[in-house]
Amino acid sequence: MSDFLTRMKAAAKADKKTVVLPEGEDQRTIDAAKIIVEEDLANLVILGDPDKIDLPGVTVIDPKCGPKHEEYAQKFAELRAKKGVTIEQARAQMNDATYYGTMMVKMGDADGLVSGACHSTADTLRPALQILKTAPGTKLVSAFFIMCTSTPQFGTDGTLIFADCGLNINPTSDELSEIAIASAKSWQTFMGGAEPHVAMLSYSTMGSAGGEVAKKVQEAVAFCKEKAPEVPIDGDLQLDAAIVPTVAQLKAPGSPVAGKANVLVFPDLEAGNIGYKLVQRFAGAEAYGPILQGIAKPVNDLSRGCSAEDIVGVVAITAVQAQMAE
Repeated sequence: MSDFLTRMKAAAKADKKTVVLPEGEDQRTIDAAKIIVEEDLANLVILGDPDKIDLPGVTVIDPKCGPKHEEYAQKFAELRAKKGVTIEQARAQMNDATYYGTMMVKMGDADGLVSGACHSTADTLRPALQILKTAPGTKLVSAFFIMCTSTPQFGTDGTLIFADCGLNINPTSDELSEIAIASAKSWQTFMGGAEPHVAMLSYSTMGSAGGEVAKKVQEAVAFCKEKAPEVPIDGDLQLDAAIVPTVAQLKAPGSPVAGKANVLVFPDLEAGNIGYKLVQRFAGAEAYGPILQGIAKPVNDLSRGCSAEDIVGVVAITAVQAQMAE
């Protein structure tokens, strides 16, 4: 287990939060819950059939007949009234576990939600945006992975953030700058205030190649320097120039980021998603996420290829996010 996850678990245990898992029908959720209870990481709520889920120390709720089904339906109808949602439609919507769980977070009955083991990112994000909305001052919701590798020479002792690997398909240069700035803040949140060094990745380094993607990345860097001049952000940078000091000396001498980047911002979802999976599978890295940034309260997605251990890690991270939100 990485030092990062050890720290997240210790922080979660020190100030326990209530986290809801709406995928009680998935065996990985059940296996993860056993570990979470054993390690005392969170007060856990699982949504599913109580007759089929026997987990001491876990609260199990059937959304279809949950004790606050009507209260949640009334509130959801109120929240979505301008969209024409009736109370009958709201009651039907509360039968959906992810919507019910998100209402738990909205109403203060849970501090965060983790889903996605057997549902798409859209299934997790849609209720969050409809019910919780975006955090104040947020222009864009994005997603990142915390990558814990066994190569301490890269990132910060082998830990890096990869963004956006789970949500925005082809961000504009302005959107890319929002992802970069948000990811830098997330790095500070999870790494105890350690300074982020943000590399805006491309197939080009400092204008060495032409093309629309490289141009978009260069424009994004310019936006970042206007919006957050205090954050070390640079690019366009090829991956090796971003993380390998000797290559950085050759390709980007004088860059405040090159050779020591710990936050890698990919130019689009295709590159980011492929990149994190390559590092996870080829290098055996621990990949925690997609962690969502920009939602008003902690809601996090899972890769559908996740393990029970991955769920445990994301629950601990979600608990820490909830602590920080206070």
